[in-house]
Amino acid sequence: MDSIVVKGGGTLSGQIPIAGAKNACLTLMPATLLSEEPLTLTNAPRLSDIRTMTELLRSLGAEVTSMQDGQVQAMSCHGQINTRAEYDIVRKMRASNLVLGPLLAREGHAEVSLPGGCAIGARPMDIHTDGLALMGADIDLRDGYLHAKASGGSLKGAVIDFPFASVGATENIMMAATLAKGTTVINNAAREPEIVDLAKCLRAMGAQIDGDGTSRIEIQGVDRLHGATHRVVTDRIELGTYMLAPAMCGGEVELLGGRIDLVAAFCEKLDAAGVDVTETETGLKVARRNGEIKAVNVTTEPFPGFPTDLQAQMMALLCTAEGTSVLEEKIFENRFMHAPELIRMGADIEVHGGTATVTGVNKLKGAPVMATDLRASVSLILAGMAAEGETKVSRVYHLDRGYEHVVAKLRGVGANIERIKE
Repeated sequence: MDSIVVKGGGTLSGQIPIAGAKNACLTLMPATLLSEEPLTLTNAPRLSDIRTMTELLRSLGAEVTSMQDGQVQAMSCHGQINTRAEYDIVRKMRASNLVLGPLLAREGHAEVSLPGGCAIGARPMDIHTDGLALMGADIDLRDGYLHAKASGGSLKGAVIDFPFASVGATENIMMAATLAKGTTVINNAAREPEIVDLAKCLRAMGAQIDGDGTSRIEIQGVDRLHGATHRVVTDRIELGTYMLAPAMCGGEVELLGGRIDLVAAFCEKLDAAGVDVTETETGLKVARRNGEIKAVNVTTEPFPGFPTDLQAQMMALLCTAEGTSVLEEKIFENRFMHAPELIRMGADIEVHGGTATVTGVNKLKGAPVMATDLRASVSLILAGMAAEGETKVSRVYHLDRGYEHVVAKLRGVGANIERIKE
């Protein structure tokens, strides 16, 4: 099993290219099931999760060709469709559940295993299935599979009021509604950039969608969708992650392809902590202002609030801040698993339920640590880059799900980092 070894102490300088968004691409790929014509995605990230989605789509009858070193995904679903998404594939990744809506919309029935993913908390499918039921789907859970069938053979438009702004449910319902009969309205819809990106792609395929980026999305069903080519939006979580590297280590780094509108709430916290973010012609430039990092309080919220997927990385920054910070996790109930590992490096962190109190220390110390999930993995790498001595991060296979070429990108701006096989 691979590990990553980091030696701290140096400042950073240079440029890091930011990839296409993992969470957007994993949503866009199932959209190919909605049409018999080809869908091509450019700026795709090169990640193990993309390979898992490729495996799933192929098992359902889609043709998927990876080109240009994986940055282009050419897909076609013109043949016979298999409507059963098997457990052996779905268990690897939470986003696998996003084939449910497209399969129901196109074929009128589907069997989809309950999904897996990082163990960061319960993420039930009820909000997905309740919405599809309002659209005329009969759904039964048997033997670990959701058995879904559209009454009368096709879904129908409906008004759906989500109890909370679920990203996955918004995406599933949006795709299902594109081919439903009539108009579907999603109230309390998620507003994330990945939702807007999906809507752009679906509109390019001929869907009629309004309101994406707001809490009310309206979809007028059409008879068919056609093919399209779509560029995947920049990954705002990879962007935010690498923005923290110069904040923690010193120096100045430009993030190519970065946009402030994707990480506005995050940038506000960086500014309060003493980090400058400036726009350039090609992205964002980040540098720590003179003096120590200042403590800030963070509460994770749905977009446009502070992203839960940047909470672990932000905690790593605040471990050496001047003062005491309070981080409140409101999205997932089990997302402080990185805290004990940071404590091994000398951090002063107390966790009580969904709240972590971080009192800054003068310096973190290198130590052997273990990654527990995707974002925790990279938070420990960042901590190691800013620590004294050597940090060895084990179980880094999580990283391959969400960060492409992380070692090469960090080494390119001066980090002393390597991946080793054991």
